[in-house]
Amino acid sequence: MPRASAKTVAPAPSSPRQRRKEARPQELLEAALALFVEKGFAATRSEEVAVKAGVSKGTLYLYYPSKEELFKAVVRESIGTKIAEGVSELGKHQGSMAELLTWMLWSWWERMGLTPAGGIHKIMMSEAGNFPQLAAFYNDEVIEPSCALLAEVVRRGIASGEFRDVDPDACVMVLIGPVLHLVLHQHSIGKAGAVHDHKPEPEVVLKLQLELMFEGLLNRPRPPSDPATPRPAA
Repeated sequence: MPRASAKTVAPAPSSPRQRRKEARPQELLEAALALFVEKGFAATRSEEVAVKAGVSKGTLYLYYPSKEELFKAVVRESIGTKIAEGVSELGKHQGSMAELLTWMLWSWWERMGLTPAGGIHKIMMSEAGNFPQLAAFYNDEVIEPSCALLAEVVRRGIASGEFRDVDPDACVMVLIGPVLHLVLHQHSIGKAGAVHDHKPEPEVVLKLQLELMFEGLLNRPRPPSDPATPRPAA
């Protein structure tokens, strides 16, 4: 007698209501990011976020009990995930450290310069003094980890002989300074439309920045007349 074949029971499809519930945290974060960038942290009210996301205020508080917690969640989703991605890439990267720094810079620009997430940096620059706890949070979860990640890339490049023996932390400041300037410009003067016709595109600036930085960072002989070498005082 043939054995009966076991039937595989497919899971019941989730209802539209269930799918909506699962997507709700992301919808809240997207609404919050848009309002925070548009109005700033202080001026944004939780009720506005709930309305923009199409939920009740009670639903918002169910996921994020306060505006501060909502802002932290926005930062973690918009920026923290990118830092974690960089850490993961560092762990498995097999190429040169110059290639990795280049990827990190362009990846960061794509996340911060080409999306509303870049407005978070402007918020922190303008409002950190009024919200020291948020400033400490941003320092602990964004500034310190991202700088530490980039500094580790530089250290590995130095250890392998690819880079000259420079101060890794100072090198990080040189690397990220122009990027942050471009991000701030995008979300301030650039947003207001006050841009000169002759201003180069950000991508052109970033490409040149990398070329100039690697000219000084890569470990290769320098000519005696190198202008980067300070001359002795007369």
